[in-house]
Amino acid sequence: MRPDILNPLFAEIAALKGVGPALQRQLERLDIARVSDLLFHLPTGEIERVRTDTVHAGLEGRVVTLAVDVVAHETRGPKSPLRVRVLDAEGNPLDIVFFTDRGGYARQLLPVGERRVVSGRLDSFGQSLQIVHPDHVVAPEKSAEIPDREPVYGLTEGLTNRRLRTLVEHAMERVPELPEWAEPSLLAVKHWPCWHTALAAAHANDRDARDRLAYDEMLANQLALLLMRQASRRKGARALRGNGRLLNAMLAALPYRPTSAQQRAIAEILGDIAQAAPMLRLLHGDVGSGKTLVALAAMLGAVEAGAQAAMLAPTEILARQHMANVTALLDGVGVRAEILTGREKGAQRKAILADLAAGDIHILVGTHAIFQEAVDYRNLGLVVVDEQHRFGVAQRLMLADKAEKTAHMLVMTATPIPRTLTLTQYGEMDISKLDEMPPGRTPVETRVISQERLDEVVEGVGRLLEDGGRAYWVCPLVDESEVAGDLAAADARHVMLKDRFGPVVGLVHGRMKGPEKDAVMADFQSGRIRLLVATTVVEVGVDVPEASLMIIEQAERFGLAQLHQLRGRVGRGAARSVCLLVRAPNISETARKRLALIKGTNDGFAIAEEDLKLRGGGELLGVRQSGDPEFRVATPEQVAALVESARDDARLLVEHEGGLSGRRGDAARILLYLFGRDSAVGLLRSG
Repeated sequence: MRPDILNPLFAEIAALKGVGPALQRQLERLDIARVSDLLFHLPTGEIERVRTDTVHAGLEGRVVTLAVDVVAHETRGPKSPLRVRVLDAEGNPLDIVFFTDRGGYARQLLPVGERRVVSGRLDSFGQSLQIVHPDHVVAPEKSAEIPDREPVYGLTEGLTNRRLRTLVEHAMERVPELPEWAEPSLLAVKHWPCWHTALAAAHANDRDARDRLAYDEMLANQLALLLMRQASRRKGARALRGNGRLLNAMLAALPYRPTSAQQRAIAEILGDIAQAAPMLRLLHGDVGSGKTLVALAAMLGAVEAGAQAAMLAPTEILARQHMANVTALLDGVGVRAEILTGREKGAQRKAILADLAAGDIHILVGTHAIFQEAVDYRNLGLVVVDEQHRFGVAQRLMLADKAEKTAHMLVMTATPIPRTLTLTQYGEMDISKLDEMPPGRTPVETRVISQERLDEVVEGVGRLLEDGGRAYWVCPLVDESEVAGDLAAADARHVMLKDRFGPVVGLVHGRMKGPEKDAVMADFQSGRIRLLVATTVVEVGVDVPEASLMIIEQAERFGLAQLHQLRGRVGRGAARSVCLLVRAPNISETARKRLALIKGTNDGFAIAEEDLKLRGGGELLGVRQSGDPEFRVATPEQVAALVESARDDARLLVEHEGGLSGRRGDAARILLYLFGRDSAVGLLRSG
């Protein structure tokens, strides 16, 4: 249960003074539903106010504070703006503009013949200087109440910065004094204040205070990952020691020799699953580095030891691609693999579930259907999770809990992940890295071309099709109705290209039903379709070695990691392969840098590191971890700077200070609840 001391922070936002239904709806648009959400909604910057006696063009664009004498109110009608004519200390004219004056509020605020102090952004309009909707209007004796520096918050329509700041002040009144969870020597070195003081200072945009709060969030993250790992180890796993019979049979049938990186990863994984402590290992490899072979080797090791293995994929297309690869590699080995997705129904589904429970199925490949309540395994020993960033910790644990003890777990991703993200998203997971390519992979030449030269691109596609080649054409949207503007849509592009090239053009997107998608992909693999128009549904797992051209339209709208994944769909055979990044005529400087980077290197790890700098960790993987809380306070820069210290502190607490027992342990328990990592507390069921 959540500690009582935190109850004031977890109250509904409506509990704050002045928050009625309308304001509550505005705050919810900012994802502010509780008092704690408001407290963690930190400023995005600050306003610096210039105190002056007179206005002049040199102050244009600045936020100024000055005393003025009100001369007149002017408007052309009830629906026209109200212009309040005022004079500064030297008699220079200035207009204070209000676009609405409901109930005569602005006239009362600035009565004719009175002096007031106003503060707001100074701009020009024609030959005049003006302030539109000033931030502050007060009597001269209250001038000191206008701050010279003021934090600026992310806002939504109808909500002002001043109103939000007042709400934060009310929320701060509810903040309790919490016990200290950070390691004392670190606080001394960093000169950080206590949490309560840091929270107040962070709302004044104090950098050190914000670092302290970011560290707290990192510590909660690292502590949760460590506690989950500890709970898993405590439960134990069955030691899976194979004899190599099945694995050697599969390897002997390969037409190539696995790379040294693959051999090293296989040895690491087989060593792990032979232990009674559950494996939790990340297989970290670039597009096309041969992760599927390594995963299958691990699964065969489990089967040799008398256990079952399950392989979880995020999409049906990827699950069926894995099934096809697994089936081909297992030919003649004597291992039964089956697939289970939402499509398998009725008698077929019942038969699969019965054989799985009886232990007659050795390897089960599928989507999230494989960890539903009705799915029982006779002896699940190993779980492989592909494209793991699309699954949350809770989903992975649900599958691991299908085992009598804890299943060994291997998670894979083709998105290279920088060290900082590895730590924050995978914690104490052991890592196997595939850093070399199998033989036969062709380097992909990448070019960037303007949308204005689309006709040339189409001509080039025509020549490729005449020569019997195959190509992908990827669009960011399914149809024009998804967003206003002239965005290319897969449906529209498919119609255009099919009119030009005929029935060899196919279409696949995420809204199609499974059998329909499978039929199109089968036609593309067989060559009946040779130009596949698609959305990013083809981003992962699609393996058509004959495809040698990838066209990505509006490439500036994709993340670097996503572009790299899409590019990885070609260059899978011996033919020279090209990836064309088609961009809009005018793009931002950041987009230009991203496209230049992807053009300049095929090294996914270099791309991932740069993507972290350009876009930040939240966007790197292209999708939030389902079920995993995002960082609310810490920026990517703070994550990079603080995560290792937080990891060391979490280790100290768990391994040497008794975990969540003791004085600092009690404080750490509060920290986990405060930042929404309390699922780790539930896993322990103990102090």
